[in-house]
Amino acid sequence: MTQNVAEKTIRVAIVDDHGIVRQGLRALLNRPGIEVVGEADSGAAAVELAASIMPDVMLLDIRMKDGDGLHSLPHIKQVSPHTSVIILTTYANPSYLARAISGGAAGYLSKETNPDQIVRAVRAAAVGEELIDRSLLQAALAQAVQNADERRRHEPATREDLAGIEPLSDRELDVLRLMVQGLANSAIADALGISLPTVKTHVQHILQKLHVSDRTQAALLAIRLHLVSQ
Repeated sequence: MTQNVAEKTIRVAIVDDHGIVRQGLRALLNRPGIEVVGEADSGAAAVELAASIMPDVMLLDIRMKDGDGLHSLPHIKQVSPHTSVIILTTYANPSYLARAISGGAAGYLSKETNPDQIVRAVRAAAVGEELIDRSLLQAALAQAVQNADERRRHEPATREDLAGIEPLSDRELDVLRLMVQGLANSAIADALGISLPTVKTHVQHILQKLHVSDRTQAALLAIRLHLVSQ
């Protein structure tokens, strides 16, 4: 099955309100096994494009002429659930990153990212991997830790907070600790010497046990409730 995915041409859509950026990305992605199948210059057009061609991967800008690309993200995922969306932006904003992850983005990269890394991100997203710029994720989590520490001084974790948390296994705690450090699933797999599918299973179990919907919320809850050492 993996071999079939790897051999299949990756169909990519590019969404950015600057034509020169779209042209540059199209040229960058002119690689074996990748085909740019559509372009859009607004969030609304991105939703229409996703619904009509259902690309494997979509590169999505944040600030565009009709507003916030992140607002369109959940709509894109609704009309084309199997499209992996990579946010490609100039905004290294931790709150944007948290919104992107909550909205279902498979990646969040700076436009200053090395071009070869963008190509690798497209290939990784096409097979279901998540790819987030490590420096951006660390910045987001650093801000989250600071905010959580500030809240803890005023709102320490209560017995009621902990009551709804199902116990995590030792391995799940290992995975959660690395999630808090900002590691992607592939890096967690390497660090723990386990397979990527096993990591994904652990992450799903962690989200279920903590009653959260995404890994950012899991990391924030772990920080607030002292579930792992940092």
